[in-house]
This record gives sequence, C-alpha cells and structure tokens, in this order.
Amino acid sequence: MSLAVLYSRALSGIQAPLVTVETHIANGLPSFTIVGLPDTEVKESKDRVRAALQNAQFKIPAQRITINLAPADLPKESGRFDLPIALGILAATGQIPKDKLDQYEWAGELALTGELRPIHGALAMTYNASQSGRSFVLPEQNAAEAALVKKATIYAAKSLLQICAHLTGRETLPIFSGVTETRNEDSTYLDLDEVRGQTHAKRALEIAAAGGHSLLMIGPPGTGKSMLAARFPGILPPMTEAEALESAAIQSLSYGNFNIENWKKRPFRSPHHTASGVALVGGGSHPRPGEISLAMHGVLFLDELAEFDRKVLEVLREPLESGKITISRAARQAEFPAQFQLIAAMNPCPCGYLGHPNGKCHCTPDQISRYRGRISGPLLDRIDMQIEVPAVPQEELMRQRITGEKSSIIRDRVTETHQRQLNRQEKTNNRLSVKDIDKFCALDTASENLLKQAISRLNLSARAYHRILKVARTIADLSSVKKINNQHIAEAIQYRRLDKQ
Repeated sequence: MSLAVLYSRALSGIQAPLVTVETHIANGLPSFTIVGLPDTEVKESKDRVRAALQNAQFKIPAQRITINLAPADLPKESGRFDLPIALGILAATGQIPKDKLDQYEWAGELALTGELRPIHGALAMTYNASQSGRSFVLPEQNAAEAALVKKATIYAAKSLLQICAHLTGRETLPIFSGVTETRNEDSTYLDLDEVRGQTHAKRALEIAAAGGHSLLMIGPPGTGKSMLAARFPGILPPMTEAEALESAAIQSLSYGNFNIENWKKRPFRSPHHTASGVALVGGGSHPRPGEISLAMHGVLFLDELAEFDRKVLEVLREPLESGKITISRAARQAEFPAQFQLIAAMNPCPCGYLGHPNGKCHCTPDQISRYRGRISGPLLDRIDMQIEVPAVPQEELMRQRITGEKSSIIRDRVTETHQRQLNRQEKTNNRLSVKDIDKFCALDTASENLLKQAISRLNLSARAYHRILKVARTIADLSSVKKINNQHIAEAIQYRRLDKQ
C-alpha cells in the first residue's frame, strides 16, 4: 500500500501537540493536496517540497498525492512540516524504508536545494517529543537549543539527503550532545555598585528581589531609575534548571528564537511606552507570547510608566495576580505563563522636576493629578512597593571612590532569603495566598496596632493590606527573624508611597 505515517509537532500556546503526517499515493490525475487545517505557510510547502525533491534527484510520482495532517481540527502553521511531508512522499513511493520512521519525530523547513532551515519553537517541541519516547530530528541550527532538554535524543541534520542516508543506513547521523558552559554570574549582569548613592532605592530592590515583589520608582529625570532597573537581574537568585527550561521554551516560540548564550540568564524585557496591548500580553491569529511571557522568571521593566496608554497598562492587572495570561481569539485560545517581576519607573509630574532641588517645576496640582491619573488605582494597588528616587547630591555624584555594595554580595543575601522562603512555604512571599498569610505572617500586638493605624490613615484596601504583610515577611526573612515585628511593618508601610498622597 502506498501509505506512509510520520510524526511531527504543532504549536498551541506553550504546548506542542502531536501531529500525525499521513501520506497517501493513489492513481489518478497528478495532484498534490494537503488537508488538516493547514495555514498558508503549510499550503505553500508543496512547492518547496517538490523543488527540494527534484534538486535532490528523487522521483516525484505523477500520481495523486494526499497529505493529511491529523488531528484535523488543530490549526497547522509555519514551514516545519516540510521535512515530514517530503519524507512521507519518499517512504510512500519506496525510495526510503518505512520501518524506522515511527522511532522519530520530524521538523524542519526545506530550502529549494534540499537544505534544512531553522524553525521556531524547537525547545517546546523537543520537550514534548522526549515525553513520547521518540527521538527528534531537526535542523542543525536548532540543535543546541533543543539539547537543553536533557532527556531528549536529538539528531541534527543539514539537508534532506543527509537524513535519507541515515534512514537507508549509508551514513548514520550522530546523536547531538549540547554543551552548556558555566559562566561567572558577575560577568553576565551589570553591577549595582556602579550606581552612586540611592541607598534607599537599593534597599527596596533587595527586598523586591528576595520576595519576588513588584516595584515602582518615582523620581526626576537622571536620578538613576533606569540604571537601577537594568542592574536588578544581577541580584536575583540563580535560575533553577526547571525555570531556565520554561523561560527558554517561551522565548523559542517568538520569531527571534532563543539564544543559547542566554541559558540560565534572567530575561530582562524593556518595551517602549508606545507598545500596544497585544505586544505586552501576546496575540495574533496564531497566538504568540508577548513581553510579559517573554519575561518569564525574569524582569519586565516599564520605563516612563505614565506615558503608556492607560488601556495597555490595564492588561497587566490579571497576570500580576495570576501569573498567567489567556489569549482568546475567534478561532483559537492559548494560555501562556507570565510569572515575571514588574519594575516600573515614572516621573513625579509632567515636567519631571517636582521636588527637585533646582525648584524649576511649575506644574499645577491639577496637571500633576491628571498626569498620575494615567495609571489606574487598581493597577497601583497591585504594585507591592512604591518608592521615591530623589536627585543624587552633587558631592555623592562626584565622589571618585565607589562605596556601594557589589551585586554579588547582595545576590548572596537574596539567594539565602529566597531559599528560606522555599524551605518554609515552598513558594516566594509574593505568591502567598490569604491562608498562607494567616499562617506565616502572624503579628504581635504592637505590629497589629501599627498596621491598624496605617489602614485607617492611608485608607488602604484589603489588597494593599495583604501586600504590606508580604513585604514585611520578606524584610523579616532578610533579617533572619522568624516572627514579623513592628519595625518590619513600619518599613513595609514606607514602601506604599502613593497611598500616602
């Protein structure tokens, strides 16, 4: 029977569901049909496959060729199905043996010469292929990325001819083994000791890093807000293998693909304030991850927060709470994880110099109120810490000797605190539920009275109350104190600056 069956993978969100590529050769007028909900890119593969087979000196039957991509209700997109379609035709016509085809999964775009071109989503597909027990064959440009899945068996190929030689036994493809080099963390990130002064802001960054809290910095231009944010990834605890794999898998779904040099490096995403809501959360007819997902287990830095469109900022409210985003379109729905740390910066007023020692701000209270009103109350309520970053004194700025702590020293304290939280509750403090807060954030009488006064005077919401307790828990953990006291509560309240205005 002129039938061949191969396996490949589609992409649906961060998942890579199995696709069975069935090839049938039948008598009739010569035709080449692809069924199974193919996108335009997949439909065009018949022309690429035909040219690739001809240039590789294979025979194309002058018969009716039918390619079925099952399941039929799953949309198929991109050129990754070129390789299994070409192999299916060769197997169905007896030009290569069929007996080994079910041991592998295949993905690769074909050039007209028969060479293999890279694909996106290789990491997600390889992970799912390894779960099925089959080996994965893909272009050599994607091999290093795919090899990050430790349990996967990877075969890297340059061309269709090389794969056919492997299947016929003339030349065996070697199993690809990726080499992940260890690197010095200090050389990977910018160092926090390069920022002069701003002791209060550095303390807030350390607390945010230790507990996974979101942070908003408010201050005039040139006070170091962007410098502080750019150095924040350098004080975060090292990524675990699972975190690194999940972060890399999401980045491999983007059109830029994952750069192997960024393995186990915390992502730092800084979209421009003209970015759309789709750019932040993801979307498209075939949903792609947005900036909040590409920042998975890393940092999303929003500079000039008040300059973002208000409707764009509102899309952050759900993922800040849930750590995931569901994208619904007319034909498809996809869910992407979005466990990121939000670091934001903004000016205190339209001109930016409110409270600056030079005294050149002439913004009216109404202008200031409208400017800050661009950020909604519900979104501000979800940001754990809000601090002021004042102008650095001239003497501090011109001091030659660097006096600040290096990022490596701060990172050691943060890592120790982070591990203390995992040992106690198996999650970071920012992920504590209401029941967890009652259990792990119990207060003594003095602390309760102080917090009651803060709630009354600042008119705090229930969400702000819980966030103060979470931040206080992190401050206590940094001090290696088991029970929260009134000093921890007092400092946590100080990080709710906008609640006081």
